[in-house]
Amino acid sequence: MSELRLLRSVVFVEGVSYLVLVFVAMPLKYFAGIPMAVRLVGGLHGFLFVSFLLALFQAKLEQKWQVREALRLLGASLIPGSLFWLDRRIRTLAQEAR
Repeated sequence: MSELRLLRSVVFVEGVSYLVLVFVAMPLKYFAGIPMAVRLVGGLHGFLFVSFLLALFQAKLEQKWQVREALRLLGASLIPGSLFWLDRRIRTLAQEAR
């Protein structure tokens, strides 16, 4: 699997885990008194975020992206729901590289 395909896959899974953390686990913790939800989903999301960082670094090296572009993608990943923009941006960068 190329680094871009791996990055797109990790972006999707990590983005979904972020949405679940923010919109499901956090309300369960604060409104239903179930802190275990954040502990479980938060741990999974943390692992996936580190996986995203590694995949982003690999893709940056393979595609010879500027540091600025990689930081732009990293910054966007901190916004819940940005996975769709990230996927589109990665596809655009891949097409520009061809």
